[in-house]
Amino acid sequence: MKQRQTRSEVPTEQTWNLDDLFASEAAWSAEYAGIDAALPGIAQHQGQLANSAQHLLACLDAVEQIEERFARVSTYAYLRNAQDGTNPAYQTASARAAALSARIDSSIAFVESEILAMPDGLVAQFQAAEPGLAVHRVLLTDLMELRPHRLGAEAERVLASLGEVLNAPYMVYNRSKSGDIQFAPFSNAAGEQFANSINGFESDYESHSDTSVRRGAWQSFSAGLKAYNHTYAATFATEVNKNVVMGRLRGYANTTDYLLQAHKIPQAVYRNILEIIQAELAPHMQRYARLRRKVLCLDKLLYCDIKAPLDPEFNPSISYEEGCDLVLKSLAPMGAEYCAFANTAMRQRWVDRSDNVGKSSGAFCASPYGVHPYILITWADTMRNVFTLAHELGHGGHFGLAMQHQRFVNTRPGMPFIEAPSIMNEMLLAQHILGQSSDTRMRRSVIMQVLGTYHHNFVTHLLEAELQNQVYGLAEQGQPITAGLLNQRKGDILAKFWGDTVEMDDGARMTWMRQPHYYLGLYPYTYSVGLVASTAMAQRIATEGQPAVQRWLEVLKAGGTLKPLELMQAAGIDMHSPQPIHDAVAYVGSLIDELEQSFA
Repeated sequence: MKQRQTRSEVPTEQTWNLDDLFASEAAWSAEYAGIDAALPGIAQHQGQLANSAQHLLACLDAVEQIEERFARVSTYAYLRNAQDGTNPAYQTASARAAALSARIDSSIAFVESEILAMPDGLVAQFQAAEPGLAVHRVLLTDLMELRPHRLGAEAERVLASLGEVLNAPYMVYNRSKSGDIQFAPFSNAAGEQFANSINGFESDYESHSDTSVRRGAWQSFSAGLKAYNHTYAATFATEVNKNVVMGRLRGYANTTDYLLQAHKIPQAVYRNILEIIQAELAPHMQRYARLRRKVLCLDKLLYCDIKAPLDPEFNPSISYEEGCDLVLKSLAPMGAEYCAFANTAMRQRWVDRSDNVGKSSGAFCASPYGVHPYILITWADTMRNVFTLAHELGHGGHFGLAMQHQRFVNTRPGMPFIEAPSIMNEMLLAQHILGQSSDTRMRRSVIMQVLGTYHHNFVTHLLEAELQNQVYGLAEQGQPITAGLLNQRKGDILAKFWGDTVEMDDGARMTWMRQPHYYLGLYPYTYSVGLVASTAMAQRIATEGQPAVQRWLEVLKAGGTLKPLELMQAAGIDMHSPQPIHDAVAYVGSLIDELEQSFA
């Protein structure tokens, strides 16, 4: 049985180069101390913000500088912990970063309170008198919209100082998942043993062509999760109850309104995403499930079978280098500059791609301002990895462009737009491959990869969002959030969506334990918003060509200077209408139509 390698055993060329962030841990510590030492300087502005536009500008610029510096410090700690969460030094550094974040929040809490306490119209007067405040327009506008929900200055300062405590559920979940949870080895039908891990399961075994491997890994994986069922339920419940209390303290009608305010998106759009996709997509995915059971010759389709390849012999191994070449060809419509950026990211150790003990599961892209993006992925020589790489490069390209054209304070858009650029790259990859071949098996293979993207965002993450929707409603009514309740609700949601096509077991009911998204507000539904927008945008690029590409690039450069739906509108997509959602689901149906025909 092959054992997972330790971090020190990973070849250097397969790891990211964090020296671009800090040349050494000593350099990181020095900058950490420098930020700490600079915090008292922020205090000199306290009580002065209403005196003049110049005072307000000086303070906002100082805060931006501190936050920009801290972004690099916190990213360095986060990335090292992500590469090996079992390393005590990395755990300590991550905890130190969280503590510094709380001190920063406490030190600058007066800024928002003083701005919100200004007489009506004074902020607008300052903006008219001081051109330098233009860069802070979005921040000031957002604050004015939050004005009815702010607490007193002292209360806000106390809450800010408790940032580390309030973020504890997320920290505890991640620390446990990366450093504690263990999975027993399992065997296939031939008696061969395999080591199991979160990364190994999600990047390989979950979509393995051998049913005995797939189901053996699933039993091992489910048993590992079950050992933490009540612990993770407690962290989940703490996060939920925290948000319910915060929403009530701030006078929101409900927790959903409180959490959506950070997304700058109306609840009507959120409801459309949740309701239309579940209702209209379920029949298509049930067709896909019935096709999978038939093609795989299974007497019943278990939850662990829903990602099994339908044509495994036409799923050749693809190396990282081959994957990079394919991604670059697919991104050609985005232009030479964008492609050069992607090539540098993939070839200059911006990507950490090998599995090791303690490495964070899944994939992500971190983009510290003033440096460059860092991508974490676990490469297993699959086409799914190629799509994931394209996805994360979408994040990297987005923030790379935003950093070139915006100051730090305006780099990041609202959450509902975050996933659109990344999924857009996946759509371009699919279009490129499908455009190169009329071969039935080739098209079938690519369609299944594209359906994997829709499954990930329109099923996995959307049903996470539905669980959040139900759990927050129950918590507001005083219902205790327990492991039993979460297991039951998740099972019921899955059963309703899949109907009688998929058999649910305890592992399926515990899938809420797999994702950290529940600790990031209402993050899960935003994947679906991004997929709807990127589906529409990819179709526009296919029909309009360069004008659509140019609109898209300008939107990426805009960073956070517009609200999410305004960014989409600038690209030519009206998300206030349900039509793009209907169109995206219909597109999924058309893909399944072709897939069914390919097996006829």
